[in-house]
Amino acid sequence: MHVLAIDTATAQVGVAIGVGDHVAGEVRLVGGRRHAEHLVPVVERLCDDTGVRLDRLAAIGVGVGPGLFTGLRVGVATAKMLARVLRVPMVAVGSLDLVAHPLRHADRQIAAVLDARRSEVFYGRYRTVPGGVLRIGDPTVVPPEDVVGDLLSRGVETLLAGDGVSAHPEVFTDVDRAEWAGPTFDFPSPASLVALTAHRVEREDFAQPAEVVPVYLRAADARINWEQRSS
Repeated sequence: MHVLAIDTATAQVGVAIGVGDHVAGEVRLVGGRRHAEHLVPVVERLCDDTGVRLDRLAAIGVGVGPGLFTGLRVGVATAKMLARVLRVPMVAVGSLDLVAHPLRHADRQIAAVLDARRSEVFYGRYRTVPGGVLRIGDPTVVPPEDVVGDLLSRGVETLLAGDGVSAHPEVFTDVDRAEWAGPTFDFPSPASLVALTAHRVEREDFAQPAEVVPVYLRAADARINWEQRSS
């Protein structure tokens, strides 16, 4: 079974093609907001490099956020368009889940923290379970100081991951009982999206394109700016 995985919720465009839960090819592009220009050529390049034609795909996995408005919208829309054209099902996975999943063998709580800009972060807590991670509660968008306050109030050993940590080093440095996983785990993992997509398709736990919607948690920056000017 061949699957395509796409996540554009952050400053990184992550795309991978898998055969089952094995990654046949992966591309990560970091540093820009022009997701619409890069995404389709990246998919085409991966198909050429792996020898996997689009018409051989059995499913498409997509990171649905929370994330940056424009990039997330483009990624989800592109994934839905491909699924409709190819007539294949989709698997929607939270982008914070894709930050936490590579750390599923950790011996402590995981805090996934993605940069939301505007002095805020997207935040979710996870515990490890056999074969993966389980999110504790709903993801939120908060100032990074609130994340630290939450972690300190709980007082449990925590592994921090995501570019929200590296974006606010002055806040997350020397947090009691918390350790940073490092820059390798700054962004959602395309490889994890491949594995989760393959496993869910095997269990027939998938969605149709019309059912897949992005998770923003807040309005687009342009709308926020307009409301601030109008108030």
